[in-house]
Amino acid sequence: MTSPEVAPEIVRFYAETIDEAQRLSTTADGRLEMVRTRELLRRYLPPPPARILDVGGGPGAHARWLVEDGYALHLVDPIPRHVKQAEQTGATVELGDARRLTAEDGSYDVVLLLGPLYHLPKRADRDQALAEAHRVLRPGGLLAAAGINRYSSLFEHAAFAHLHKETMRRSIGGILASQVHDGRKAFTAAYFHSGEQLRDEVTAAGFEAAEVFGVEGPAWSMLAAAERNTGSDFRDSALFESALTAARMAEPYPELLAASSHLLAVGRRHGGAEGAR
Repeated sequence: MTSPEVAPEIVRFYAETIDEAQRLSTTADGRLEMVRTRELLRRYLPPPPARILDVGGGPGAHARWLVEDGYALHLVDPIPRHVKQAEQTGATVELGDARRLTAEDGSYDVVLLLGPLYHLPKRADRDQALAEAHRVLRPGGLLAAAGINRYSSLFEHAAFAHLHKETMRRSIGGILASQVHDGRKAFTAAYFHSGEQLRDEVTAAGFEAAEVFGVEGPAWSMLAAAERNTGSDFRDSALFESALTAARMAEPYPELLAASSHLLAVGRRHGGAEGAR
């Protein structure tokens, strides 16, 4: 197939700036994202050995535990470094683009989009990625799609004591207003969803019964700040357990969606049995 059409700044960020293979395991807020994403997915996934297509699955952080759970998983990612790393998970892997999947129509029970929507600032591109997910799902199949919360950069940089700097205030103010980061400094090109927007995009793509969850809950930035500002490891601490409990307790309250760092939408292609467990 042709090479994925990915913005150069995104390729540089994941190939040279950050090791995505470490992000969900080496910090307390990263571990919180992993634990919560895993427990939310397990709530909706059909039993193994269902077929899962992990689109934008990176180096395979989620592929690894899904394969261990017994799922038949194929991972697609546009970054060659990630595809090489994901080979170690036991999944089959492919260099590819969320907007142009090679999978056949109706060939998967589950499609995960746990990263592509972050880096598609244009609505048309996000719609195309969701349309492709819809196409390759069987009737009744499950979609799980993640977005970065619109307000996450505000919480993060407040917690890291950055907002006293005028340049940082301007940068974060621009993200809040436009919902887009241009990728020129620090983080790469990205789109920041509200919960309502993410649900609307998933619904507009033809998915039914769409629900949106706050992944990390309202205490993630406190956890990140404690670790960053003290230099201590909070991955196995009472503070971590408290933040995890807060995320679970916040679920029934939609107004708290805006406090999470990431959002997770789930929905189903029309037709077939739900298969939730």
